[in-house]
Amino acid sequence: MNWSVAFEPLLSWPVLAALLVPLALLALVGLWFRQRGGWLRLLALGALGLALANPVILDEEREPLKSVVAIVVDRSQSQQIGERTVQTDAAVEGLKERLARFRQFEVRVVEAGRADAADDRTETRLFAALESAFRDVPPSRIGGAVMVTDGQVHDVPGAPAINAPLHALITGEENERDRRIRFENAPRFGIVGKPLDMTYRVIDTGGEAGAVDVRVSINGVQVSVQRAFVGQQMPLQITIPSAGRNIVELSIERVDGELTDTNNRTIALVDGIRENLRVLLVSGEPHAGERTWRNLLKSDASVDLVHFTILRPPEKQDGTPINELSLIAFPTRELFVERINDFDLIIFDRYQHRDVLPILYYDYIAEYVEKGGALLIAAGPEYAGDQSIANTPLISALPAMPNGDVIEKAFYPRLTELGQRHPVTRGLEGSGQEPPRWSRWFRQIGIERPDGEVVMKGADDRPLLLLDRKGEGRVGMFLSDQGWLWARGYEGGGPHVSLYRRIAHWLMKEPELEEERLTADGRGMVLDIRRQTMRDEAGSARVITPSGKTLDVPLTKSDPGIFLGSVETSEIGLYQVGNGDLTALAHVGPVNAQEFADVVSTENVLKPAVDATGGDVRRLAATGISAISRGISVPNVVPVRGTAEASGRDWLGFRTTDDSVLKSVSRVPLFGGFLGLGLLLLALGAMWYREGR
Repeated sequence: MNWSVAFEPLLSWPVLAALLVPLALLALVGLWFRQRGGWLRLLALGALGLALANPVILDEEREPLKSVVAIVVDRSQSQQIGERTVQTDAAVEGLKERLARFRQFEVRVVEAGRADAADDRTETRLFAALESAFRDVPPSRIGGAVMVTDGQVHDVPGAPAINAPLHALITGEENERDRRIRFENAPRFGIVGKPLDMTYRVIDTGGEAGAVDVRVSINGVQVSVQRAFVGQQMPLQITIPSAGRNIVELSIERVDGELTDTNNRTIALVDGIRENLRVLLVSGEPHAGERTWRNLLKSDASVDLVHFTILRPPEKQDGTPINELSLIAFPTRELFVERINDFDLIIFDRYQHRDVLPILYYDYIAEYVEKGGALLIAAGPEYAGDQSIANTPLISALPAMPNGDVIEKAFYPRLTELGQRHPVTRGLEGSGQEPPRWSRWFRQIGIERPDGEVVMKGADDRPLLLLDRKGEGRVGMFLSDQGWLWARGYEGGGPHVSLYRRIAHWLMKEPELEEERLTADGRGMVLDIRRQTMRDEAGSARVITPSGKTLDVPLTKSDPGIFLGSVETSEIGLYQVGNGDLTALAHVGPVNAQEFADVVSTENVLKPAVDATGGDVRRLAATGISAISRGISVPNVVPVRGTAEASGRDWLGFRTTDDSVLKSVSRVPLFGGFLGLGLLLLALGAMWYREGR
């Protein structure tokens, strides 16, 4: 029951004032001059004023509201170290049990810090979770909050987040020790084959000094062991081995008493960039397709092109002096002997042996391929003739011998079954229909006993494009000189740019165009696996997590030669993926996540924010006789009011609220009905009676 008095005037307050104030003044004047019946007139006026003000007694039935108390639970990965998870679970259950004893508290449990598949942030953001828990609660109903965490919180505000007691229960043990390694300076890009300078530091929270061995690995292969001094910034110089994503990893051994070895390794993702590719294009004679090759190579800013064209064969003598046949002399010795290994790719475009190159130089070219060079033959009718380069020492590097046939007929270049899976020709625009959505060609060179892989076929299903490996190098052979028809847009043209570029990059060992390739990448907290193969099936991928656990991920065919798989993970770090004899590395989650920058439990991070609210920070690790099961001590819960102390030696306080919900109201007018009329008549009658005497 809540009793109160309210006024519900019959007239507005200004009208009442206009009526009653003059009468009150007259009554007071009468009292001042001590007129007979002055007090009765004043009482009658008061009765009239009360009747017009209409006082009402209200009886309110209210239901008290509960104070809202939030338990914010840290579920970040650092909470999985040692016994912290067990301590956290036991503390949460203990708090819920203690709070349930008090009806005036509504308990909300919020878990935070666990990264999900869509979010690769791994900061422990407990205050954001606290704000979310109280988003629909009025400030007057907030009873307080308690955080169960290791103390490594990354969103501590400068000012208190709530106007109520905030407490923190810290998991872990005092005097913990951890050693970690981190990159101080790690460039995002590096030139392939060139030195790259980096710096790193080894940190020991135990304050120990000395030297440690640091293993340096690139893409999973150990390249060196460095000697580093604890606490000092150390220099590191590496060489980027390949274009694209490279994973540089530093790791140190675990020491006795260390919390975890998760942060005993650190990685840097470095994108390798090739310097300008050097290409030597030698055209045997002017023809329509020559400019197609030149335009394609010159349009790529990353290609340095050296192009020579034989304008007039030596057997054609017309009296022109030899020094007037070219602006500069053809430096055959410099190109094919002294500097041949400087080129990433050599292209012979409709070239035939005419004694421009000494016969010995073909042997140098074959040796260049065997040692890792790239050679592309764009063959025309001359390849089937007597002066074919197949009749030189270059034969050891060629994937096929000509049979002397030059097929002159219209045909559509088509992908072979192998070519539909090969990365050079897979998904080539226009290849997905029959006939292909590109123009016809009209000439092809016949060969016999081809080596390597036939990825395109031409007239009468004869080989049109061959790709082959010779020693450490690669050779490609185009058995037609009519690719320029696509470039000129004949019958709609064709995808000459993508085809030629893929061929050139495959020859130069571009990783993305390898037939057998396994790659993995992190997307948020999801590990994506991609298997590129020429086989019909890829099987499953074996994944080793950062903690050493293994799991199998099935790979499903998505396109010819492409198999994909993915798995949602909960661990941040470096994953090893294997399939057959191929392996790959992938980092899931943020690189060098802040979550593992410091894993030693601490009270210092939260203490300023907690002290500002009148709360308390204490460790859960049990001490003395207050210990409960599972080795922790959970303090008692005490309701407090207003600004009273919110913590004690073995208790935590939470505020109770005075807020309530109105259920019903009963009203009794004091001057209503016969009672009010009787009182008013009595007062007026008494005044009249006194005035009449």
